[in-house]
Amino acid sequence: MKATRHAAQQPWRRRALIAGIPLALLAIGVLVFLTLGPGSGNSAEAGRVVDAPASAAVTSLPPVSGSAAATGTSASGQPSASSSASASASSASSSPAGSASPSRSGKASATPSATASATPSTTASATRAATAVAPSAGRIKPGVSYPGVATAYDAADGNGACSFGPTGGDMMVAAMNFTDYEVSRACGAYVQIHASNGASLTVRIVNVCPLPCAVGQLDLSQQAFAKLADLSVGRLAITWTLLSPESVGPLSVRYKPGSSKWWCGIQAIGHRNPIATLEVQAGGSWRQLPRTDYNYFLSADGTGCGGSIRITDIYGEQLTVDNTSVQPDVVQSTSVQFARH
Repeated sequence: MKATRHAAQQPWRRRALIAGIPLALLAIGVLVFLTLGPGSGNSAEAGRVVDAPASAAVTSLPPVSGSAAATGTSASGQPSASSSASASASSASSSPAGSASPSRSGKASATPSATASATPSTTASATRAATAVAPSAGRIKPGVSYPGVATAYDAADGNGACSFGPTGGDMMVAAMNFTDYEVSRACGAYVQIHASNGASLTVRIVNVCPLPCAVGQLDLSQQAFAKLADLSVGRLAITWTLLSPESVGPLSVRYKPGSSKWWCGIQAIGHRNPIATLEVQAGGSWRQLPRTDYNYFLSADGTGCGGSIRITDIYGEQLTVDNTSVQPDVVQSTSVQFARH
């Protein structure tokens, strides 16, 4: 009996032992789970899962204006390798081969050197004059067509307020209205006239038409007016433009009657373009003389009288006449003339 009960209990013990093993394993698993926690082992993995879509989103979105992607700069603000290469390629394609890229301001190519602009040679002046505008032009500017009216007056021998003297038979002259005369600035200018009837003519300004002559009005010599219309017309609608004529000889200079080494007046005669300034040399520098309404430049204290003269036209070209002498009312010829425009 004892042996039988003992034999019967062994299978139960085996079953309990076998059943306890999974329970022990389950308990160990629960203990491990509780020890590690639900977030500690998954945080890194969760971060990688979030980062991956974020990176994908950044690379798939179009660049925003002003961002590093749009401007070709890295997060540090430095140009990226690809943007630098693109910039180099674009510079190479936009600049002529073998030449440097122009500066941002463009001043180097637009502005002549100080030496060239201060004392241009005859050749340099002619080159610059071919493309230059007229920086020293007053009311009358080249390339502008001015409307007005033509009238006629008896010009006698052609002398007038500009003090050029008799014209020697060339009576294609005119008086400029007082406003556009501009204190003799218009003296010696050549203007091309187009009349409303289709006729045209070129005249030289030698006189002033006082008020009430209107702005734009030209008072022509009777001989010049007759080239456009009959004198009986009286008033003729015109337009006129500043002209830089082709056929002119060298210019001349003249000292005013009464000039001496203590006081003198100087004028330029026969110049192709209107005169902007006249200077005399004194003490190693140039002194600009004031201009009168009778077209002489005055040195009230005699400075520069009988010395070198520098004459500048409205285009900025300068001509220098050396070793003049104070010979009142004597025309002194030169070998220079302003460039044609």
